[in-house]
Amino acid sequence: MKLGIVGLPNVGKSTLFNAITNAGAQSANYAFCTIEPNVGVVAVPDERLDKLAEMYNPVKFTPATIEFVDIAGLVRGASKGEGLGNKFLSHIREVDAVIHVVRCFEDDDIIHVDGSVNAKRDIETINLELILSDLEMIERRLDRTSKAMKGDKTLASEYEFLKRVKEALENEQTARSIECDDDEKAILDTVALLTSKPVIYACNMSEDDFVNGIDSNENYKAVCEIAAAEGSEVLPICAGLEAEISSLSKEDKEMFLEDLGIQSSGLDLLIQRSYNLLGLISYLTAGQPEVRAWTIKKGTKAPQAAGKIHSDFERGFIRAEVVSFDNLMELGSLAAAKEKGLVKSEGKEYVMKDGDIVHFLFNV
Repeated sequence: MKLGIVGLPNVGKSTLFNAITNAGAQSANYAFCTIEPNVGVVAVPDERLDKLAEMYNPVKFTPATIEFVDIAGLVRGASKGEGLGNKFLSHIREVDAVIHVVRCFEDDDIIHVDGSVNAKRDIETINLELILSDLEMIERRLDRTSKAMKGDKTLASEYEFLKRVKEALENEQTARSIECDDDEKAILDTVALLTSKPVIYACNMSEDDFVNGIDSNENYKAVCEIAAAEGSEVLPICAGLEAEISSLSKEDKEMFLEDLGIQSSGLDLLIQRSYNLLGLISYLTAGQPEVRAWTIKKGTKAPQAAGKIHSDFERGFIRAEVVSFDNLMELGSLAAAKEKGLVKSEGKEYVMKDGDIVHFLFNV
C-alpha cells in the first residue's frame, strides 16, 4: 500500500518525509527540489507487538509496514503541463491514499510559492488541478459509456451517476465529497479519479502553535472546515520538530515525549492514521521464532488472512485458533488462555479482527 505526500512547493513535504522515513531525501528552500519521487517503507507503530516480543523474546521481530512516496510540489497549471505537470499527476495516480501537507505556519525565511500563507487557497490550488485532470477522465468515461449504452440499456444508471460526478467536479467539488451508495462507489472505483482518493490533511504548524493552542491558528481552522465538508481527516503536526524527534534514539525519544506530556509523536499518529485510512488492520502471530504483524483489509475472512502467510495455508485451510491480544495479556500465557477457554477455534467464515493472535491449521 502506498501513500503519496503532496502539497505546494516549500510547505514541508520533504522535511516530513525525512522525519517519517529517516531516508535523507533532499530538502531545500526552492521549488521543485523533489523531482523524482522519494520512496520509504516504514514500520507501523504497534505497542501490542512490543509487548508480545517481551513475552516471547523472539529470534525475529517483524512489524507491519507502509510505503510513503514524497511527490514533487505542484503549482497552478499542472493539469496543463505547468511545473512538473503530468509527471506529478502520474505519480499521484499510482498511490492508494494521499497525505496533503498544508502550510499553516508563518516564517519570513521560507518563501511561499504564492507570496503569502493561506491554507484554504493552497488546498483549493491543488484540488483544482486534480479536479481538472479528473474532468478529462470522466468525460472520456462518459463518452465510452454513452456508446456502450446503445447495445446495453442497463448502463443507463451508470451514465446518470457519471454525469452527476462530472457536474460536481465542474462545481469544483472533489469526487470523495460526493454522496453515493455501494453500487455507485463501485463505479467510482473503476474510474480511478485523483480526487476520490482518501486524504489526511497534515497541517504543518510551528512549535509556538502547539504551545499557545492550535485552535488559535486560523489556517488550521480553515483546513478543518474543508476536511469536514469532504469527509477527510486532519492531523496537526510540526514537521521540523518531528524531524528532530526522529533522529533521537528510542530511549531519548520516549524521554522527550514524556517531557512534552504526550504519549505518541505526531509521526506515529500519522503512520497509524494512514494505516487506518487505507482500511487496513493487523493480525498477529507470536512465538519464540518470530513475533509478526500481518496486514489485511478490514473484513478479511480467516482463509484469506492465512493466505497472507503462504498460499498453501489458504488452499488447505482447516481452522484458525484465535485469542484476543487483551485476553492473552491479562492471563499472561497462551496455556492459561486455553485453560480459560479463551482460545477459540474458528472456521472459514470467521472475519478477522484487529489484534487477533492466530495459529492456522492447514493440510495440503
